[in-house]
Amino acid sequence: MPRLFKIGLQKAPLHYNCYFCGQMQTLIQSPFLLYSDGNGNIFEDTSLYTTGRSGWDALPIPVDEWIDLPEGGQLYELPGRRGIGIDVQTGDMRLCEKGWAVAAFIPPAHTGLYMAAYETLPDAPTLPLFCYTAAGWQDGKIYVPAVRIEKDIRQEATGYDDQQIDKGTNRLLEAYPHNRLVKHLMENCCMTYTCPAARNLALGRWECPIPVSPACNANCIGCISFQPLEEEIFSTQDRLTFKPTPEEIVEFTVPHLESAPFPIVSYGQGCEGEPLLMWETIRDSIIEMRKHTTKGSININTNGSKPDAVKVLCEAGLNSMRVSLNSAREDIYTAYYKPNNYVFNDLIESLKVARSYGVWTSLNYFVFPGMTDSIEEYEALRKLIRETDLCMIQWRNFNIDPDWYLEKIDVAETGECMGVKQLMELIREEFPDLKFGYFNPSMERIRGDFEADYAH
Repeated sequence: MPRLFKIGLQKAPLHYNCYFCGQMQTLIQSPFLLYSDGNGNIFEDTSLYTTGRSGWDALPIPVDEWIDLPEGGQLYELPGRRGIGIDVQTGDMRLCEKGWAVAAFIPPAHTGLYMAAYETLPDAPTLPLFCYTAAGWQDGKIYVPAVRIEKDIRQEATGYDDQQIDKGTNRLLEAYPHNRLVKHLMENCCMTYTCPAARNLALGRWECPIPVSPACNANCIGCISFQPLEEEIFSTQDRLTFKPTPEEIVEFTVPHLESAPFPIVSYGQGCEGEPLLMWETIRDSIIEMRKHTTKGSININTNGSKPDAVKVLCEAGLNSMRVSLNSAREDIYTAYYKPNNYVFNDLIESLKVARSYGVWTSLNYFVFPGMTDSIEEYEALRKLIRETDLCMIQWRNFNIDPDWYLEKIDVAETGECMGVKQLMELIREEFPDLKFGYFNPSMERIRGDFEADYAH
């Protein structure tokens, strides 16, 4: 059902500090709302201030939560949706009837604090699997409500040289002509989908992806590599179609661990299912890797569904593990992941098992303003952190149509919310040793200075 979002105008501070860099920014008001004419042109509506979406509601965005749209960010037209703004004269909320609503994609290392606020018309198409952060215009700049949560530059847009990527891709294909996994990573991930991790592999730096599993034991609503034919949305990339061998994995990962700066190799990627289903292959490849090199970090990105497999991998030499979840609440998690032959408590147990072996553990935590920052979610997250001795939260933007997501998990009311920024501040205050970020940390950060040892 289309919804109109209503709330009164609030005042906010005029100055703020960038979350990490400390750079002083100044705004005297919320930026103006943006709209699209449907032909690829975007304009500002100077009669409306931009609002942000939290759950089902539209809210004024505090002035201290706006930052310049980071380099590498872009704007989206949201067809079939009217933006919701605050009238600059009356302070009342109303729709922008001049065109379609607009949202921003914010690049990795940044976490959005509010989504774009709009009313969805009855015939509006479901939005593709991207994030939809609020955006506004002021004094010749595009602004978004976000924080830079990670200093690491490994996926900075300016750090990719297409010519060097082409050279690196050809070098790897020539060096490993019979390696199916290298072919998949270079031809599909790097050159077709411009996967940042695969592009970094081509450039010989930082985190190297290792997709291993064509199958999955979850049926995530927002899966980026598989969507049922009956759904209105499409996966953003094709899934791996074969099972790589330990030999194929070891062949290119050992040289990467030996030569790359801040080297990491990571099982579990967006172009595959669940890597723990291939735990034997992973175990054998870890053992073989460590026969050849002690350098770098071996990581797995997983749903954490198989604690026994996690135990085996930890014993083989796994260094870090990232578990993905949309919520620390079992009912919300289950509604989204639709797990097969595992339950929410299995991932909790996997985190505990990993920590018992001294493995660095992270959450790949999908931030959905209005859900992630609810009081109920906050209490559940605190409990999870305490129970698992968690090392890190990676505050990731949730790539999904907000209306579609809430309807799919059957949430009509999200409850009282505190704001994503306040949530982060409260968690940081209560758990001062818990690290915040966006990427898997290198061994240098895990064992050294977390605030200094990262990709520069």
